[in-house]
Amino acid sequence: MRRGPEAVRAPDVPDVPDVPDVFDPRRYAEGLPHDAYRLLRDHHPVAWQDEPEVLGWPAGPGFWAVTRHRDVLRVLKDARTFSSHLGATQIRDPDPADLPFIRRMMLNQDPPDHGRLRRLVSRAFTPRRVDRFETAVRDRARALLAAAVGAARTADGVCDLVGAVTDDYALLNLADLLGVPPGERGLMLDWTRRVIGYQDPDEAGPAVTGADGRPADPRSPAMLQDMFAFARELAAHKRRHPGDDVLTVLAADHELTVPELEMFFFLLTIAGNDTVRSAAPGGLLALARHPDAYAALRTGAVPAGTAVEELLRWHPPVLSFRRTAAADTELAGRRIRAGDKVVVFHGSANHDERVFTEPGRLDLARTPNPHVSFGDGPHVCLGAHLARLQLRVLYEETCAVLPAVAVAGPPQRLVSNFINGLKSLPLRVAT
Repeated sequence: MRRGPEAVRAPDVPDVPDVPDVFDPRRYAEGLPHDAYRLLRDHHPVAWQDEPEVLGWPAGPGFWAVTRHRDVLRVLKDARTFSSHLGATQIRDPDPADLPFIRRMMLNQDPPDHGRLRRLVSRAFTPRRVDRFETAVRDRARALLAAAVGAARTADGVCDLVGAVTDDYALLNLADLLGVPPGERGLMLDWTRRVIGYQDPDEAGPAVTGADGRPADPRSPAMLQDMFAFARELAAHKRRHPGDDVLTVLAADHELTVPELEMFFFLLTIAGNDTVRSAAPGGLLALARHPDAYAALRTGAVPAGTAVEELLRWHPPVLSFRRTAAADTELAGRRIRAGDKVVVFHGSANHDERVFTEPGRLDLARTPNPHVSFGDGPHVCLGAHLARLQLRVLYEETCAVLPAVAVAGPPQRLVSNFINGLKSLPLRVAT
């Protein structure tokens, strides 16, 4: 049992407000809890959070919520003290029987093992492949936006940008990069929804329970067998029929074992898809709610690359990542014990007044902009460059097609304390 949080020193300020809950995934369906984040940053920068049973998932032992920018950076950079390997990287503890399997993923490894796998997969992202990728991405953005605007003009001028543009944009770009055949690409979205949206009734699909009657973990070996079987079959096909794609490179790499290749496919399919799938509509929503900012982007008053960084700060695709303390340590005046869960909150760090001037103001020209939306340290997002490319192109093409965008109805957000997702975004795009 958890021994209970304890401070290294007693607080000097009386009447400190209570610690708000930032664990419950249901509260994120209303947007990021910035008031709670600010209270935590100001009064409880490293705060103990209970982990009650929620949405059918069992209670956990609790964790430390880290909300200030400097402390988030320390946790992300110090892999020796704050391990990705010990308990993996999700808030909820995996089944102990599944942990050896989960640790095979690069995301859940510590240096030096993590560095070896990262170097291997980086070989696939050559400058020539990235250049070719940008051309295909721009063509796809233009085609999806044209179709969405055309359909809106024949109706009421409104379209759901998630269903009409951004879901397909993220998915099809990734499928091209990996070399997934057109007829199989729908599987990728199904897998992403199952793994990322498991806390959301709309995204999770039919409930699957384990032998104990509790929900089955979507990241468990049993729940991923269909994806891994597909990865093996596709890799075998690429060895017989190589193409100019990432999976061909990985399948031909003799340093990669079959289990490692399967895990790479899982990581690229889920993280590679959902990073852009979450960030793209979030950025468009911010622009629709800030017409002056959209006008500045559209006229070229602000470079698109700079705007992308601010939109990522404003709407980070990932809400939180977990580490496990490998040894007793201290963080912001709190004694962290070996084995404790330590969870960083990206959206809070991105609004830390100690780092960002007027963080509640969308400033597309903000520089410098040291947001942590792609993490930091050894686990900084491997696909950050490709994600930035896709976001920049999408915003450029949106500006070219639409003189203005306006919110036409309330967006529907994902029920999740992990991914900052949008399930729908009704925008008025035509008159």
